[in-house]
Amino acid sequence: MVVVMGVGQTKFGSHPDKTLPELFAQAFFEAFDSSNIELRDIEALYIGNFVGEITDGSANLGGFVADEIGLRGIPAMRYESACCSSAVAFKEAYLAIKHGMYDCVVVGGVEKLKSAGTAIGTRALATAVDGAYEINVGLTFPGVFALVTRLYSETYGIPLDKLREMIAHVSIKNHRYGAKNPKAQFYKKLENLKVEDVLNSKMICSPLTLLDCCPMTDGASAVILASDDFAKDRIDEPIYVRGVGQSSAGSLFRQKRDIVKALPRRLSSQRAYKMAKLEPKDIDVAFIHDCFTIAEIVALEALGFFEYGECASATVEGLTDVGGKVAVNVDGGLIGKGHPVGATGTAQIYSAVKILRNELDFVKVDAENVITDTLGGDFGTIVNVILSVHRG
Repeated sequence: MVVVMGVGQTKFGSHPDKTLPELFAQAFFEAFDSSNIELRDIEALYIGNFVGEITDGSANLGGFVADEIGLRGIPAMRYESACCSSAVAFKEAYLAIKHGMYDCVVVGGVEKLKSAGTAIGTRALATAVDGAYEINVGLTFPGVFALVTRLYSETYGIPLDKLREMIAHVSIKNHRYGAKNPKAQFYKKLENLKVEDVLNSKMICSPLTLLDCCPMTDGASAVILASDDFAKDRIDEPIYVRGVGQSSAGSLFRQKRDIVKALPRRLSSQRAYKMAKLEPKDIDVAFIHDCFTIAEIVALEALGFFEYGECASATVEGLTDVGGKVAVNVDGGLIGKGHPVGATGTAQIYSAVKILRNELDFVKVDAENVITDTLGGDFGTIVNVILSVHRG
């Protein structure tokens, strides 16, 4: 088995005074300090980063990050899979330990999009859609998920104005939790939103408004992963990696109308469930890639928590809140906590581990099994991870 020993995350928001390696170091040392290990125990570094060369003029980050945290000379790899960058890094680190290459590694991610400014950040993010057939017609991610929203409305016979009101509840819920999370970008902000607040905020790409969208964010996250044998005498509360799944897709014109069903996510999650020997009904908490309100809806359907076409109404009914069918994004998600793209995957792992250890002071959920869901591009890369207090 592979276990999580420690996790760390910076405050999400704006960090213009930090380089990418310096920002990652903050998250790393929080994870390191809670893992009861020494630096010499860490054998490799897996770092996720999406657009460091665009925002900060920094690519080839592995060695720079390793040196910054005192691990000069170890194998250090940077992974780029858009918003899924650190989730892919996590999967690769998991496989390396599972197959005996290493006993203990650090995996995480870092990004600085807010500091880059709107123009650079928007252009950087757009590189995750198809450069020839999507960017050249002006499509960026608000446009992608505006299309998904309209297709959802048409496919399931929900009038668009009614659907807008329904998905606004995703923003309301996630901002409510983000406002309580000291590490969230919107901490102590937007806690008591109403449907009309979401609907009447600035239109970004019809029908999605500003409060339907996640923000641009600076931040970092880190996870110490180890073999079961290495961890057993060092920590009292190992969290077990029970399942990992990954899938992929091509351009929107190839996915066509199937995009509303997020079929790559269904494949990825089924692989994770099969490895974990668990089903959606066994999952207590889900950390979902809610880059836009509609994204949480289609994700929960693809993950098997709700039938296709039913999650929008289920969200209005409170079935995705604490006490419902599955508690979703109780750390604020991307909408309420922030979305430092390359760091988001392992930031979800951070929250999952904290909830499983009952260490999130601002929200309490009795949880034994948690799934994370990270999306890169327009369904181009999907990674799902199932974590548990049980070895299995």
